[in-house]
Formats: sequence, C-alpha cells, structure tokens
Amino acid sequence: MLNPDDSLGFLVRRAHRRFDRLLNARLSNHDLKTGFWYYLRVLWIEDGVTQKYLSDMTNVTEATTVSLVNGMVDNGLVTRSRSTTDKRKLQVSLTPKGRALESELMHYAEEINDLARKGISAKDLATCADVLRRMSDNLAVAFNETVPADKRA
Repeated sequence: MLNPDDSLGFLVRRAHRRFDRLLNARLSNHDLKTGFWYYLRVLWIEDGVTQKYLSDMTNVTEATTVSLVNGMVDNGLVTRSRSTTDKRKLQVSLTPKGRALESELMHYAEEINDLARKGISAKDLATCADVLRRMSDNLAVAFNETVPADKRA
C-alpha cells in the first residue's frame, strides 16, 4: 500500500489545498469566490480571451467556466461579447473593476508564495518547479492532452 507521505499526488494535493485555503481566506475579505481568482489571473495576463481559452488555461471544464464567468459578469468583473473574427466564439474581457483588482489582490499571491518558500533554497525551489512542470506534462500526455511547445519543461 502506498503511504500518503510517499504519494506525489497526495503531497501535491495537500500543498494545493493549503495554498487554496489561505487564498480563500484572503479573498473572502473582498467578497470574491476563489474560483474567480484563477480566471482573473489569466485575464490579467491576457485580456479578451475566449471562454474555451479560459477553460484550457485553468484546466477546468467548459461548463464550469461558463458558470463562473456568469458569476463574474454578475459581479461586474468581466463582460462577455461575441468575437469580431468568429461570431461563434464568446470573448471574456475585464471591466475596470476587474482590472483594478489586480493591484489589490496580487500581493496575496506573493504573500502566500513567500510563506510557502520559507526556509527553502532557491536551488531547491527551482528544482521543485521544474519537476512539477515535467510531472504535469507527463500526466497530460498520459491523458492524451496536447502540451503546447512553449509550455513544455
């Protein structure tokens, strides 16, 4: 039997849950759902993307993305409009309110990452990031997902 402390999946999930709990506690002060955070992060990097792109970048089903984007529209964080180049596609764009949250919220990500990195050398952190990227790529291939060349380790 695989001991949880020897299971990479268990260890990654436990770390993720702890990141997520801390982030959720910080975001609750702004009446934001944690799910919104992941979409905002994508949109702060590249605004005006399709819902499909948001799904792909957050590794969330398209149905879940539609639901969360609906909530973000209701909260005045994003707008949804038809693509000018392909009327079948819906583009999601930040509102001024959604854009302004970047400067309000990004310090939480930095704070939580600083807490997680405490006492760990830069070399070990770089190795950890590299290993996690490669593990993710391996699992994507096993699931028949395509790993974009620019995203490969």
